[in-house]
This record gives sequence, structure tokens and C-alpha cells, in this order.
Amino acid sequence: MVTETVRIGRKSALYLPRNIVRALGLEEGEKVQLTVDGDTIKMEIIRDPLKLALEGRKFAKINPDEVEAISLEEQTRHTESPP
Repeated sequence: MVTETVRIGRKSALYLPRNIVRALGLEEGEKVQLTVDGDTIKMEIIRDPLKLALEGRKFAKINPDEVEAISLEEQTRHTESPP
């Protein structure tokens, strides 16, 4: 666990200490969501979907033939007229 005390800056700016940013794996330009609950601020990282797709941990495998078969099944299912 990493803990830091920070001060609110000009124009209400809050700067995250470098070791917090590194611990979270954040990079400049990334987005976070802040939620206030009483006296507590919760910060959640909003990861870029494209970056996750390219660099994120892979947890499933599918080959192009399986993609094509599923695509054809779905197209057939959605284009058949109801009885």
C-alpha cells in the first residue's frame, strides 16, 4: 500500500505524487473518475479500451475461422423471418 499526503494547489488543483502515479501505472493523459462519499474521495482509473486491447492481459483465444462461424450464425439468426 502506498500512502501520501498532498496539498490542494492553485485553482483547486490536486497533483498526484510520482510514487502514487507509478504504483497505479498511470501515464499523462489518462483519465480517472473521482467519487465523493462523505469525507472520502475514491479514484478509479478509466483505462483506454484500445490500449487494453493492444497491451492488456489476454484471457481468451479465438481463431479467425471461429470468428467467421459465429458471425455467420448471428447473421442467419438475425435475418431469418419470424414464423
